[in-house]
Amino acid sequence: MRAYQIKIELVDSKPLIWRRVIIPADVTFKRLHDTIQFAMDWWDSHLYEFEFPQEKLRVTNDEGAYEEFKFYQEKYKGKALTKRNDPHGFIARTLETAIRQPQTIKIDRYLEEYKTLTYVYDFGDDWRHQIELEKIIADYQFGYPTILEGEGACPPEDVGGIPGYEEFLRVWNDPKHPEHEEMRQWGESQHYRDFDIAFRSNLLKTCLKIKKVK
Repeated sequence: MRAYQIKIELVDSKPLIWRRVIIPADVTFKRLHDTIQFAMDWWDSHLYEFEFPQEKLRVTNDEGAYEEFKFYQEKYKGKALTKRNDPHGFIARTLETAIRQPQTIKIDRYLEEYKTLTYVYDFGDDWRHQIELEKIIADYQFGYPTILEGEGACPPEDVGGIPGYEEFLRVWNDPKHPEHEEMRQWGESQHYRDFDIAFRSNLLKTCLKIKKVK
C-alpha cells in the first residue's frame, strides 16, 4: 500500500510539539484530520480547515461556510457580479475562495504537489499545524496510520491558544503560584497529560483501521 510519512508540528509551540506519522495515501482530508486529532491528543470538538491559498481553496467542516458558498455559487453561476447585485462586494469575497468538504476530497495530489500543508483547528484558539511530507512509502503494510515518534504534551482544549497555553504551563509548573491547585484541577479535568506514543498509536489502530477509504 502506498503511504506518506508526515511530520505534524504545532506552530509557535515552545518547546516544539510534534508527531511523525505514516498515513495511507488513499485517504480523504477527513481521515487526515482524524489522524492529527488522535496523534496530537485533541478532542475533535471544534471546526477545522486545511488552507490552500495557492488555489484559493479551503477544505473545512464548517457547514455554514460551505452552504453559503454553494448557495451563492449556484445563484450567480454564469452571471456577472455588479454594484447592483453585490453593492458591498460580499458575494464576490465569498466566492473568491472555493470551499470543499473534507470527506469528499483526497489528500494525495495536494500533499505531493505542495509538500507542506497548513491545518487549523479551533478558529477561536487558532491552533495552526504544519503538515510536512517527508517521505513516500511504496509498501506500507497497514490499513491505518502509525505514529513513529513525537514530543510534547498537547495543550488542553480551550486554553486560549499559544499565549493561553504558555500561561497555563507557568501556573501548572509553579507550586507556589496562588492559582496552582485550581489550574491543576482544571488541567486534569481536560485530560492534560504527557505524550504517550504507545497509547496514541493504539488509538489510531483501534479507531481508524476499520474506516479505510476505498
